[in-house]
Amino acid sequence: MSCGKIYLTDEVKALIGATAERVEASMWGIEKEGLRRFTQAIMDPDPRFWDEEFAKTTKFGEVVTPAIYCSYLNRRTPPGADDPISRAFAENPESDGIGGLHQDEPGRLPAIPTDLNRVLNGGNEIEVYKYPTIGDRIFSQSKITEIRERVTRDGSHMLITITEHRYTNQDDELLCILRAVGLLR
Repeated sequence: MSCGKIYLTDEVKALIGATAERVEASMWGIEKEGLRRFTQAIMDPDPRFWDEEFAKTTKFGEVVTPAIYCSYLNRRTPPGADDPISRAFAENPESDGIGGLHQDEPGRLPAIPTDLNRVLNGGNEIEVYKYPTIGDRIFSQSKITEIRERVTRDGSHMLITITEHRYTNQDDELLCILRAVGLLR
């Protein structure tokens, strides 16, 4: 049975279409050492990600990154900068590491105004247009494309958000679009 409260308020609906500013995803761009570490972490030994001679024989003609690589670039905290995840845990030891992060950083979307405070990852999909290469600078821009409310079987409410993250290179060529589903419970 639903509690009767509506979480998809006009204030929440007003955020649909909100677009963050375009920002550079990483101060380092695509560089060999970061790419090496990433491909080791995801355990992908494909030589087109690291072997320059092999990569020359592929349709790309040079070393490229895995499709999801550019979406992880903005997760690195620059040296000496305050880490938002560490800050969230310092402020709230019960933090889930996602919710409650400060949204005042460049390129961030506004927080959803709700008292639903548990954030879950509902899944991601990626649409690839072009693979980044060594030396590329990557930019990202995020947009809230959809928010809807759902009442679960146990009567609790949740908001389902879909956020689109567009990644481009220094020439403004579209590299990929990552769509992320967030669940606020």
